[in-house]
Amino acid sequence: MSNRRRIEIKDHGFYPAYVVWELTLKCDHLCHHCGSRAGRARDEELDLEQALSVVDQMAAMGTREVVLIGGEAYLYEHHLAVIRALRAHDINVCITTGGRGITRERAQALAEAGVRLVSVSIDGLEAEHNQIRNSQGSFQSTMRALDNLRAAGIKTGSNININRINQHCLEDLYEHLKGKGIDVWQVQITSALGRAADRPEMLLQPYDLLTVMPRIAALKERAIRDGISMMPGNNLGYFGPEEKLLRSLKKDHQDHWAGCQAGRFVMGIESDGGVKGCPSLQSDSYIGGHVTERPLREIWDQTERLAFARSRTREDLWGHCAECVFADTCLGGCSFTAHALFGRPGNNPYCHFRAQQFDKRGLRERLVRTEAAPGLPFDHAKFEIVVEEVPATDREASAPRRLKVVA
Repeated sequence: MSNRRRIEIKDHGFYPAYVVWELTLKCDHLCHHCGSRAGRARDEELDLEQALSVVDQMAAMGTREVVLIGGEAYLYEHHLAVIRALRAHDINVCITTGGRGITRERAQALAEAGVRLVSVSIDGLEAEHNQIRNSQGSFQSTMRALDNLRAAGIKTGSNININRINQHCLEDLYEHLKGKGIDVWQVQITSALGRAADRPEMLLQPYDLLTVMPRIAALKERAIRDGISMMPGNNLGYFGPEEKLLRSLKKDHQDHWAGCQAGRFVMGIESDGGVKGCPSLQSDSYIGGHVTERPLREIWDQTERLAFARSRTREDLWGHCAECVFADTCLGGCSFTAHALFGRPGNNPYCHFRAQQFDKRGLRERLVRTEAAPGLPFDHAKFEIVVEEVPATDREASAPRRLKVVA
């Protein structure tokens, strides 16, 4: 990762309160939008002894919650032992899953091991979900998973990656999930990571936020009334008129985006023991070390690759973000989303406020892929931003006049 200035690592009280741990890259889906290109296990994934050591080290550092992911976490041979070890340290355990293998028996085993919440990834109604997940029958398996988890006494949630395939069905999907009794719904946009970088046509354009964000805000209002905790992912939003509503757990709260938390209170661990500040960050640029080679605390405390967000200021931003009125608070939005587009963080066109500012001037930003991704887990392509006039009659006009390339 390149920086304009050397990061000064200081102790500001940061610790990995929230950890997302990829237990294995083995997966029973081959999703078109998968950032890690999951499918096959990594060459050298942690064995049980190594995994239990990681649990002990996280507990010593004050970790409060761990989300187990994959690939598919349940395809890791020792996933139940890891869950029991985490719970023995009083660490909350959640799982994010594609749901295909959540049988009644597996759901019961997860409950007995101490899992408190399972979020099933559901990316649209049946046709849209099956297309994105690259698997006929996948949607029905998610519905069975939700039923099996609730029958086992586990709280259920869902998460969605919003893109041009599924954006039209958000309201209908919400109603369907409400009918299935979910407690939590997380919404985020599909970033140009991994396999999604190979399919730029499925990605939202920045100006799509002008219509998508008000719809999400309206759904958040409904979720509050329905008793469903609906929250945006880290790559959605940023200081549009709905910001406080979207970021707050309750309607009368005044929360807002406060900058990237990677390496501050968030940590990601890959299945071979690679440690980075956020589970979605690009491996080549952000892995600070491996738990098979160095203690976890040492990697966290002493590695610049994990500390990049701890000392970030407006000076680290570039492009439009550097001049934004919210720059000192927002600090460029989601790091992995920006890096996935330009090979470095600090300028993020997926911003509702930014899209509105361009729209007021009769302009919009359009992303164009200029270089393909190499085909590795958590890799990215390269994009440029084209600023162009908004078509007078149709925002989706296929060939508006190009003005200039700015990135």
